[in-house]
Amino acid sequence: MDVLKVSSKSNPVSVAGAIAGIIREKQIVEVQGIGAGAVNQALKSIAVARVYVAPSGIDLVCSPAFSSVEVDGEIKTAMKLIVEVR
Repeated sequence: MDVLKVSSKSNPVSVAGAIAGIIREKQIVEVQGIGAGAVNQALKSIAVARVYVAPSGIDLVCSPAFSSVEVDGEIKTAMKLIVEVR
């Protein structure tokens, strides 16, 4: 499964385009963010991606979960959002 890592500075429209492209090809993608700002940008991106793929008859669902990731030798908790076709 492809993983898109989102930061608080990520452009939601750009991330949405990436999500839509992966969804059209593979039907599933994981979007990860560490921190409230990053998770906010990730959720906005998923909302925009739903609009992008809706004309094709695709409806997206999102399942949130926690994930441990290593950043600069440190373990951090990330929010992972599994986005897939309903």
